[in-house]
Parts: sequence; structure tokens; C-alpha cells
Amino acid sequence: MTLLLKLVLAPALVVASTLAGRRWGARLTGVLVGLPVVAGPILLITTLDHGTGFGAAAASSALLGLTSLALFAVVFAWCSRRTGWLGALAASWAACLVADVALARLTLPAGITFVVALATFWGASRVMPPDAAGPPPSTVPSPWWDLPARAATTAALVLAVTTASGALGPAMTGVLAPFPIASSVVAAFALAQRGSAETVRLLRGLLAGLTGFAVFCLLVALLVDRLGIAAAFGVALAASVAVQAAVPLAGRLVGAGRDAQDDDAPTTPGDGARDPLRTGRR
Repeated sequence: MTLLLKLVLAPALVVASTLAGRRWGARLTGVLVGLPVVAGPILLITTLDHGTGFGAAAASSALLGLTSLALFAVVFAWCSRRTGWLGALAASWAACLVADVALARLTLPAGITFVVALATFWGASRVMPPDAAGPPPSTVPSPWWDLPARAATTAALVLAVTTASGALGPAMTGVLAPFPIASSVVAAFALAQRGSAETVRLLRGLLAGLTGFAVFCLLVALLVDRLGIAAAFGVALAASVAVQAAVPLAGRLVGAGRDAQDDDAPTTPGDGARDPLRTGRR
């Protein structure tokens, strides 16, 4: 059963996120990948294998791992302006692994780690590269092997982390659970196929969606010992999806508010609009 979860669940979620992004844009792909599409299955599989105490500790450590995921997004986005996908992936993975090794040494209450993670997401979004004017996304169909390659890559990485979880222990397993597996797959393919501008949009969406990911990890850490595996993961997933669904809605509301402010702003004679006083004199 757990082998089937490793081989099917996370790869299927990555493929679904990719298809949604092709239909509605790269930013939505990032938001969807911000769901625990890989960390969720990893935490579930390790909890089934090692018990709820192991799962609670791993989920709490996963909150720290989310700070490394935010670092990955920043490093990959900046490198995408200067290197190809392989260079960007190597630099961002190196930064992420160094951060993970350091963070695995920390032991903090889940609530404090949750606040630290939220602060990290905010800071990372402020240091992302600015949106660049780039060519419109390519409309050339992706090669036939694109989706199978994404699924196979995701499955291989999930197998590696879950197989090593017993030897790594809950702290390191938890920190590695949010390791940018799905994010790496979609970001590398986006950079190779669609360029830096589209990749930065995708990674901005990822950062916007990480709050739902953090909510998932927090609730698993707090509830899995009390409610059991099925109930805790069900509640955590429902809450994560609800938070994630609010991200695009909040973006639209903020955008609408800015548009309204622009419409209501007074015009000045030098801004290209007609000055009513001058018009009356003519």
C-alpha cells in the first residue's frame, strides 16, 4: 500500500498541477505546487511506517523545512536570469540542503515554527527578482514525454526520501519533506521550455501558496497523536486546500481594489487627462 502511494500519489498531483498551469497560467501552477503535493504523501507514508509520534515530530520539523523551500524559490528565480535550468537547479538545491542540515539541529514548538515560516515567506516574496517583460508563453505543444518525465522524476525523489526516513530520524525526515521535489520539477521544466519571466511568475505563485502548506504541517503536528492518522491528515488537508483556494481570490480582490483606486484618483494637467478648468476656458 505504501509503495503504491510513493509511486502514484505525488506524481499524479504534480501532473495535475502542470495541466492546470497550462490552462490557467504559471502562477496558478506555483500556487497548486504550494499544496503539500509531495510533503503530504511523505509525511503520511512515514507516519504509517513509524507511528504517530514520529509523524508529529516530522510534521513539526517540516515547518522549518518550509523556510528552505522559500530560499529555493528565491535562489532559483535569481539564477534563472543568468543560467540555464541545470545551473539554477544546482545552486538552489545546494542552498536548500545547507539550510536543511542547519535547521534539522533546531527543536522548536510547532506554533513558534509556524510563525517563523510565515515571516520567511513574507521576506522571500520581498527579495524576489522583479517581474521582467518577456515574450508571451510559448504555445508550442510540449513533447509527449513531458508529463511522464515529471511524474517519474517526482516518484524517484519521493522514494529516496521515504526509504531513508528510518535512518534519518523524524527531525531530518521532516525538514526534508518539503524539499523542493515538485517545485524543482515544474520550475526546471518552466525555465527550459518557457524562459525566466514565466519561471519567476511560477515561483511567485509558489511563495503565495506556502501558507496553506504551513497550515497543513501545523495541524498534522498538533492533531495526529490526538485524532489518529486518518482524521488528522483529513482535517489538515481540508484546511490547507481552503487556505490555498483563498490565495487567488485575495489576489483578485487586491487587484480590483487597486484598479478602483486608480479610477478614483484625481487627474492632474500633466498626466494626459483633460483638465476640466482648462477645458472650460477654451
